[in-house]
Amino acid sequence: MKALQVINTKEMELVDIETPSPCKDEVLIKVAYCGVCGSDLARYFKGQVHKFPQILGHEFSGIIESVGDSVKSIEVGDRVAVAPLKPCGKCHMCETGEPAMCTNYSFIGSREPGAMAEYVVAPERNVMVIPDELSLKEAALVEPLTVAIHGVDRLKVESGDVALVLGSGTIGLLTIGVLRAKGVKKIIATDLSEEKLKYAKNMGADVAIDTTEVTLDDYFKDQQLPDLVYETAGSPYTHVEAFKFVRKKGQVCYIGTSTSEITFNHKEFELINRGELTVTGSWMSYSAPFPGKEWGAALNYLANKEIMVKDLITGVHSLEDKSLPFNRLIDKDIVAVDEIYEISKEEE
Repeated sequence: MKALQVINTKEMELVDIETPSPCKDEVLIKVAYCGVCGSDLARYFKGQVHKFPQILGHEFSGIIESVGDSVKSIEVGDRVAVAPLKPCGKCHMCETGEPAMCTNYSFIGSREPGAMAEYVVAPERNVMVIPDELSLKEAALVEPLTVAIHGVDRLKVESGDVALVLGSGTIGLLTIGVLRAKGVKKIIATDLSEEKLKYAKNMGADVAIDTTEVTLDDYFKDQQLPDLVYETAGSPYTHVEAFKFVRKKGQVCYIGTSTSEITFNHKEFELINRGELTVTGSWMSYSAPFPGKEWGAALNYLANKEIMVKDLITGVHSLEDKSLPFNRLIDKDIVAVDEIYEISKEEE
């Protein structure tokens, strides 16, 4: 089979390797579409993989090619999306219903071969048949949508809430979509890109603030501070803004992955105490029973068209394009939201 391997920092190679065979509790998936996650960028550009060579790709959809002897719930020909986490099932966190907190997990597309290839194997329990109403292309965004759902649900959300989403990248946009589907009163989105803020408005944001033009200090001079703040950019600036621009007794959730040092001065940090803020993090997208309610919710949102993701796909590529989608995602002159590989042409 053809597979795209990261062989070194900033080096990719399209190789022809043996097609994997599923074990008795696994299935073999013919990959249809595979997205490029923000976490994949560090694996490629900074060499942050567990070993070289490695096949990346954990946001994907496909069609079941074959099944292991003990597989009962999945059949050849099923159209599927896949949860990439492989929790051990034996540690304390797994046994207490917290698979995302597993201390001995594996992960498809990170710790073991992923879906930037013609075929990939996955455990039966990780595989979900997608509804007929959902295309394989859209199903490639199920995994990032579950990340947004998990993050939104880390806070207590009510219909009368005002929510601020800091950052309008893929996860920020999907967070806006989830908040809109939950019927919050008002959603405020921020970003440094005017083009990305157009996507934010399309996803359901009521207000879109280009913070290169209008500071949040200025905006909130005569506006109600939000009840909920979701930090999705992973920026040192937005980490601090999350505390500054939430009402007293408000709630803050950090979803974005940090990639640089973050500094709070004592007055900024003391806002937690003085405002008696509820502050939490969000890690991945899993709950018990595995893979969790997030996955069923994501499939329902997409199948019922409550959240529309098709327009978030800004580039479709072949494996022969190698690092092109990675480069597009960091190119300041290109507005790339969700870049995906089309690996097989089959579609319903």
